[in-house]
Amino acid sequence: MSWDDYQDKLAAELDLRAEQVAAATRLLDEGNTIPFIARYRKEMTGVMDEEQLRQLGQRLAYHRNLADRKAVVLRSIAEQGKLTPHLAAAVKQAATLQEVEDLYLPYKPKRRTRATVARERGLEPLAKLIWEQPTRLPPLSRVAAPYLSDQVVTADDAWAGARDIVAEMISDDAEVRAGLRQFFENRVFVRVRATKDGPAADPKGTYRLYYDYGVHVRQLKPHQVLAINRGEEAKVLRVELDEPADQAVVVVVSLHPPKRRSPLAPHLLEAVEDAYRRLIRPAMEREMRRNLTQAAEEHAIKVFVTNLRALLLAPPLRDRTILAIDPAYRTGCKVAVISPTGAVLEAGTIYPHAPKGRWEESKKTLVKLIQLHDVNLIAIGNGTGSRETEQLTAEVIQDVDGLHYLVVSEAGASVYSAMPLARQELPDMDVSLRGAVSIGRRTLDPLAELVKIDPRSIGVGLYQHDVDQKRLAEALDIVVESAVNHVGVNLNTASPALLRYVSGLGPKTASAIVAYRDENGPFRRRQELLKAKGVGPKAFQQAAGFLRIPHGEAPLDNTGVHPESYSIVDRLMTEMREAGRSWEERVSWEALPRLVPEFRQCFDDPGELAEWLGVGEITLADILEELEKPGRDPRDDLPAPILRSDVLSMEDLRPGMSLKGTVRNVVDFGAFVDIGVKQDGLIHVSEMSDRRVRDPFALLSVGDIVDVAVLNVDADRGRIALSLRRQE
Repeated sequence: MSWDDYQDKLAAELDLRAEQVAAATRLLDEGNTIPFIARYRKEMTGVMDEEQLRQLGQRLAYHRNLADRKAVVLRSIAEQGKLTPHLAAAVKQAATLQEVEDLYLPYKPKRRTRATVARERGLEPLAKLIWEQPTRLPPLSRVAAPYLSDQVVTADDAWAGARDIVAEMISDDAEVRAGLRQFFENRVFVRVRATKDGPAADPKGTYRLYYDYGVHVRQLKPHQVLAINRGEEAKVLRVELDEPADQAVVVVVSLHPPKRRSPLAPHLLEAVEDAYRRLIRPAMEREMRRNLTQAAEEHAIKVFVTNLRALLLAPPLRDRTILAIDPAYRTGCKVAVISPTGAVLEAGTIYPHAPKGRWEESKKTLVKLIQLHDVNLIAIGNGTGSRETEQLTAEVIQDVDGLHYLVVSEAGASVYSAMPLARQELPDMDVSLRGAVSIGRRTLDPLAELVKIDPRSIGVGLYQHDVDQKRLAEALDIVVESAVNHVGVNLNTASPALLRYVSGLGPKTASAIVAYRDENGPFRRRQELLKAKGVGPKAFQQAAGFLRIPHGEAPLDNTGVHPESYSIVDRLMTEMREAGRSWEERVSWEALPRLVPEFRQCFDDPGELAEWLGVGEITLADILEELEKPGRDPRDDLPAPILRSDVLSMEDLRPGMSLKGTVRNVVDFGAFVDIGVKQDGLIHVSEMSDRRVRDPFALLSVGDIVDVAVLNVDADRGRIALSLRRQE
């Protein structure tokens, strides 16, 4: 297939124009990153977004891999002297890797099989007779006689070996595989049962739902697949695929029908049944289970990615001094006071809970820290002891006007505490206190702090430990990279962990940039970045637009305007000065946010200004938007977290009560919401709307602030049912 054919095929697959595919492919092949292309090459790609570019990259890699595999297969079959024009054409026209592998199966080197043994005993001519189904033959015992030997003692042995060869030929037939694959997809039921010792191995009843469970394969949900797989691995469940086998055999017979008048018809029918039951069905079952698992894993990874992105893009609580508390019982609550810049002002441990129970002493310590450092927000980790620590905090807040608290997910904080990065950032601090620092800093800026932690430790996934860990890590790296570049990074305060995700950079260049900054002081201009070790022109081109320098020498360095467009801004300001002679105020950087909207109105056709400046309309629109809102953080447009001053318990909840909550996790069957009690409540998908909801992610995201009604409370099981539906 020629490149033009691939280009047209990819365009059709992704609903793009062929010229978009060609331009984006060229940019990717030149080593440009997806965030850079999506943000600064819109004119070339026809405004393809990151998701479209990633899909293109994946499909492009698939088709290139497909082309490479076809070449290997054709070469292998040709070396065997078995490549016919018809087979070569079939391989070249195959649209998927599965089709190529099906065509290659008869020629693929195999382990020793019953058919291999039969061929070694010289029975292939008999197999050929069964395959061809002649109508006139001598008595079959006489036909088999020439093939008898010490290893093939009787005529029945000879015909049995020949049938083994035919069965393998049928099993290797690409058309048979394709037909049965479709049959399985349409007719298979999944049957799940408890093993003999299953209930005993499942004391909490985790898999009770699946002790006697059956469903059509098309109705099996991704989270059910992963749950069943986990139960099977734990020896609690056994799984079977149930299909009408007789009808499956009919599918094979329809592709290799015996001739009614042939004396070998019964042998072909027997070979067909043997091929299906012994060879094809087990392979189809393995393939279907593998495909179900892969699809479920892809879905689980997508859920994790969606939730993680929302969590990373949660709005920061800037300009606050945070008192962060990492709750615990026996070892005490770790406390850290964090400045608005993330510096640790003071840290220590209090023991309000059992066994020491120094409640009043702990309150006095917190009040002292609040007054000494002018704390204006308390952040409490949601781990063990958080409920009791909330009560302590609520009592403290009663004595301090205007102070609120916030419950923060502490997932990953303990992981951070033991990391080399934590030792580097907090070298003189005990490891037990670093978790509180992480809680405080992620309150100030969730993105800057959470990027330091393995995303798999953040706890917003679905069966995240049951999926392919390599693919999960790759997908999570992509979403972190996307979030970091979407927001932008302060070049003078960013940690190496944050910088490594900037377009065009990596762990080594990130460390080199921080080392240069430590040695030479803050960066004054973006161009200075080229002085850092390992940052060449290409890396600078990819990274510069996503790096910010507040209060630097060049105002544009604190915007999303790329340095390659600075000259355009200079010409734009010149044009503004000439067009705005009647304006009383001189055109200046400080005035731009107000003047740009007025200047836009001077042009009936935006294309006229773009043409005069020698820039595309899309790029110009992006530049003007940046000039209107310099230093804008897109996270500021999102609703701020809920700040609380009192404490609710499950005993306080009543059906019908209306509350405001924060979405903590979204899964296939609903969303978990923090409503200010120890246990998150569940909004089942059936309670998300008065209309049927097929996709919870279309309605809710992690971090959303929602108004919910309490449906019921099961205090014994720690379950709270919530609803978004209108309550009568």
